Amino acid sequence: MHNLRSVSDLVGPRAHDDAVRRLVASYDAIPDGAPVRLAKRTTNLFRPRDATDAPGLDVSGLTGVVSVDVDPATGRATADVQGMCTYEDLVAVTLARGYIPYVVPQLRTITLGGAVTGLGIEATSFRNGLPHESVVEMDVFTGAGEAVTCSREEHSDLFLAFPNSYGTLGYTTRIRILLEKVPPNVRLRHVRFDDPASAADAIARIVEARSHDGVRVDAIDGTAFSPGRIFLTLAEFTDTDPTATGEGVSDYTGQDIYYRSIEERTTDTLTMADYLWRWDTDWFWCSGAFGAQNPLIRRLWPRKHRRSDVFQRIVGLDTRYSIAHKLDVLKRNGIEKRERVIQDIEVSVDRLAEFLIWFDEAVGMRPVWLCPLRLREPDGPGSATRWPLYPLEPGTTYVNVGFWGTVAVPGDAPAGLVNRRVEQKVHELGGHKSLYSEAFYDAETFASLYNVPHLTEVKETYDPKDRLTGLYEKAVKRR
Repeated sequence: MHNLRSVSDLVGPRAHDDAVRRLVASYDAIPDGAPVRLAKRTTNLFRPRDATDAPGLDVSGLTGVVSVDVDPATGRATADVQGMCTYEDLVAVTLARGYIPYVVPQLRTITLGGAVTGLGIEATSFRNGLPHESVVEMDVFTGAGEAVTCSREEHSDLFLAFPNSYGTLGYTTRIRILLEKVPPNVRLRHVRFDDPASAADAIARIVEARSHDGVRVDAIDGTAFSPGRIFLTLAEFTDTDPTATGEGVSDYTGQDIYYRSIEERTTDTLTMADYLWRWDTDWFWCSGAFGAQNPLIRRLWPRKHRRSDVFQRIVGLDTRYSIAHKLDVLKRNGIEKRERVIQDIEVSVDRLAEFLIWFDEAVGMRPVWLCPLRLREPDGPGSATRWPLYPLEPGTTYVNVGFWGTVAVPGDAPAGLVNRRVEQKVHELGGHKSLYSEAFYDAETFASLYNVPHLTEVKETYDPKDRLTGLYEKAVKRR
């Protein structure tokens, strides 16, 4: 393997080892019985939790890329990445070398460790699966205060149970992932469908063929603006220089807004970097809630602050001070209460149309994001790995549906009224939902959906004193 550790953008093994030692020392400083949490300010979770005065785990030195290795004979590339490294920083290192992770979640500040333990997704997931499926090995700092190196061959019980465990089994300090060689540009086709059934049928065909109208599809996602306006965006990674054809490349970090272009253009070209972060600038479409899509405000809003983590902090302030509710009262618009509905769910592609029709009638939130996925089959059909805490079926095409915002509910509505309806419908359709946001399942249903008995068995091995909060307690009880 050719090692690129000498490059200045890499952390290197010595600094990594020092950071792990500081992490261990911070664990030792946490009193017995106190919750063990990360000492970090930012988060991409959307569920509140109980406050604690206990010190957290010091992960301040675990935010970079340790090394990048490329085998000159096979072209196989891997990166050793620290658990708290954001995808923004990870991609900056790998793309400079012509590579990207197999799956790059949409938001810059999602960490690799967070995506592996919490199930990230993006438009390459129809062929590359979820981020944890391209992990070769990882070091997990467990509830026992030990760093355990695990893989499919070594401590495989921990390795396989880690995805969707959300810190209940520990936190990654180092993750070795596979990298994909990519060209500099991405050509897009925005294809419209007039009803959910036609869009679902097209997704199924494209995922199987990995092409559409004779053109290769390297990535696919969709935007449902309404039941009669659904667009699939088909991406082809290409070496073609768009300036040679007179097209040029689009820039959606300025005045232009990416999601609006989907309806306005049939084709487009972006650089690879801009494609990877196309959704981050406006937090998909959610920046409109803060006025950032108003042309005048957008000109005044610094470009460096048009990004998901800034909007996330604004949401945090709203949650803390009920700003939106107070504005509703001042406007006298008759809205008694708003419920936050921020969820990603997955159903098999043959149930997608049913869910979308129900969702538009029962919830009415628009647009919604669509992202096909399948378990990765690295050695051909039948070679997919089963992951016990989020049981997807090998060979089945699923579609992630993402919807993020608030809906008006009666003043006397019980907590989670709309979210509970979503959970019930997804359960009826045989689907699952991600746990990064609020959940309201009863303990028995939750245990069956997320294989809590298996998680408990693995947790007894690697967290025998139960220092780490359980999954149900985190996801539903907000601990």
